[in-house]
Amino acid sequence: MTLNQFDDTGLGRVLCVVAHPDDMEYGGSACIAKWTKQGVHVRYVLLSAGEAGIRTIAPEKCKRIRLAEQEEACRIVGAELTVLDFPDGLIEPTHEVREAITSEIRDFHPDTVVTINFDFQARWGLNHVDHRACGIATVDAIRDADNPWIFHGAGEPWKVHQLLVTGADNPTHYVDVSGEPFEAGVESLAAHRVYLDNLGDDYPNARELFDQFTAGTGTEVGVANALAIRVYDM
Repeated sequence: MTLNQFDDTGLGRVLCVVAHPDDMEYGGSACIAKWTKQGVHVRYVLLSAGEAGIRTIAPEKCKRIRLAEQEEACRIVGAELTVLDFPDGLIEPTHEVREAITSEIRDFHPDTVVTINFDFQARWGLNHVDHRACGIATVDAIRDADNPWIFHGAGEPWKVHQLLVTGADNPTHYVDVSGEPFEAGVESLAAHRVYLDNLGDDYPNARELFDQFTAGTGTEVGVANALAIRVYDM
C-alpha cells in the first residue's frame, strides 16, 4: 500500500481524544510535537485517569501518579490537558460519554480530531475495551457536535473536518516525525516512568518502542522516522 504524506499545512486546532494516560504517547505524541512547533494549538482529552492501569498500585495513588506523568508528557510536546472522570477499564460509548466529548469539541473548536486504533484487533493483539469504546464514542461525538438538535447543553454546534487515527491497521497517510519530533515523542513516552516500569523487565524502553512505531514506515517512505495514520474526512 502506498502512503501519502499527510498535509499538515492547514492545521490550526487539534483535539486528541483517548481513553488513558500514555495512549497518545504510543507514537502520536511525535506528531503533536511537530505540529505545536508549527504553531498548532493542541489539547488532549483523556476519558479516564488510568487509575486501574497498574495492578500493584491502588487506584487513588495510581491516579495521582499517572496524571502527573501525563502532565509532564503534555508539557514536553506543548499540548494542553483535560481529564474527564469516566472509570478506567469500564468506559462504554454511552450518551453520557458522547455528550462529554461533544462538549469538548464545541468548546475547543478543532479542525481536526485525533484518536488511536479502536478496532477489535490492533497490531499488538486484541485491543483494550476502553480504546474500542473511546474510538466509537469519538466518531459519534464528532457528528453529534455538528448537529444542532443533539446535546443542547453542550455548547453551540461545531464542524470537525477530519479524523486521524494512529496505530491503524489500514493507514492511508504518514507524518514525517524525523529528528526533533521523534526525540520529543520518545521523551514524552519516557515520562510515563512508573507505568512503564511496571510492565516488566522484558518490556521495550521508550526509544525502542518509538523505533517500532516509526522506523518501518520511515524506511517505506524514504525518511528516518514516520508515523502511519488513517485519515477520514468528516
